[in-house]
Amino acid sequence: MRARILEEPELEFGNGGRHVDPRTGISDYGPVDDAAPGAPRTIRVGIVGPADGVTGVRQWLERCREPIDAKEGNRHPSLFRDFPGCSPNSAFRAELVVDDSWTRPIAARSLKQAVGKPIGLATAECVDLYHQEIADLSERGVIDVVIVARPDDLEDDIPARSRSNADELEESTTLDAKHVDFHDLLKARSTAHRPPIQIVRSTTWDPQRDTAKRRSRRRPSLQDEATRAWNIHTALYYKAGGVPWRLQRRAAQLDSLFVGVSFFHTNDRTRVHTSVAQVFDERGEGVVVRGGPAARHKDDRQPHLDRDGAAQLLGDALDAYRREHHNFPARIVVHKTSAFDDTETSGFEDAADQRFINHLELIWISDGGEGVRLFRDGDHPVLRGTLATISRDRHLLYTRGSVEYYRVYPGMYVPSPIGLRPALAETDIETLATEVLALSKMNWNQSQLDGRLPITLKASRRVASILKHMPPGAGATARYAHFM
Repeated sequence: MRARILEEPELEFGNGGRHVDPRTGISDYGPVDDAAPGAPRTIRVGIVGPADGVTGVRQWLERCREPIDAKEGNRHPSLFRDFPGCSPNSAFRAELVVDDSWTRPIAARSLKQAVGKPIGLATAECVDLYHQEIADLSERGVIDVVIVARPDDLEDDIPARSRSNADELEESTTLDAKHVDFHDLLKARSTAHRPPIQIVRSTTWDPQRDTAKRRSRRRPSLQDEATRAWNIHTALYYKAGGVPWRLQRRAAQLDSLFVGVSFFHTNDRTRVHTSVAQVFDERGEGVVVRGGPAARHKDDRQPHLDRDGAAQLLGDALDAYRREHHNFPARIVVHKTSAFDDTETSGFEDAADQRFINHLELIWISDGGEGVRLFRDGDHPVLRGTLATISRDRHLLYTRGSVEYYRVYPGMYVPSPIGLRPALAETDIETLATEVLALSKMNWNQSQLDGRLPITLKASRRVASILKHMPPGAGATARYAHFM
């Protein structure tokens, strides 16, 4: 085994500024689209939820216009940064605007009646109540994004059992339909409308709020207020059409398209379908492409596409890219949560060949990390960016671990690596792994630099959990902002 530590990839921000950390980069240089004519200077926000939720969101957004100090007793200022505020004169160069006519309080009596029913029916009725108001706001045509204050007493998202490792992800490569929650159902219903939605809990603005989640044994730890503000405002900026940061691109690099492929069961559990979150080049702009049926192979019990299905899936992703950019990329990198068989590989090659794209790379990324963990001398976990080669086509990459810039490991449990298995690659493994590290920073729902999965797979899994609630053909090609 050979191990080495990769350099932390930088991101690009406004005025050509570069930094490894999203929050520091935004604070120092502003969003990467700062000078672009289409950058969102005014973000028009609608709010839907209980009356006290609407009030709570408005008051908290008003508070976030001004800077918010980092957590008290902060010993890691690079990790826990002050929030600079969201106003035309702050780091984001934008302001959030809420008008009374853009708020939709939901009657407390209606919500109480809904949440008192069995959980499946309660979730569906709450989604109906919220969706009616979102649809009405959408018809007005002036809203950029809708913030949804979810019901406090809805118990849909309380898991039956907790996990022992915060980094642990489900071992299956598919998402099933056993667990239905408010978030996924409402997102599925709302993709038909122009403004994306941002779902928040009341503990965002009131950490002591009494909620079903808080009363359960599975009470999540709450981030400090400055971090919550960073994460939500980054997401709102992106959903309003902005680009907070992008991957660094060197002049000699080929224009690359990164595609993530994951699988999900339909709600009747009779079929396995595919979903793709396509990430547009270095800007991280994504579009969702829905694929056809897949089947589990008897030999490895993993879902696979047939040749035509693989060709259709990647072809649709490439055609969506061309509609946006008016040309095809020079290079395609496909990340998948299961192994590539010969039939799938041939199908992906067909899609590239039909569009005269010469550079195609296929990487199987596994959560299990090949069943191997590394340890370093002393008390600290392995550094993020540690790459270990087990054999020619088997590698481990630590996307979580001690972070040199933070000077600490920002986690609670021993980190585990992900596995990288190139099935078709021209690029060396160090470059492919560095791209995975960089793509792990492209999750607009958080602003910390050490995501576990690259956005290709993080997004495709998120999309899969929502697509399973949508009828065939719906959301076939949609902007990723509606799913995140």
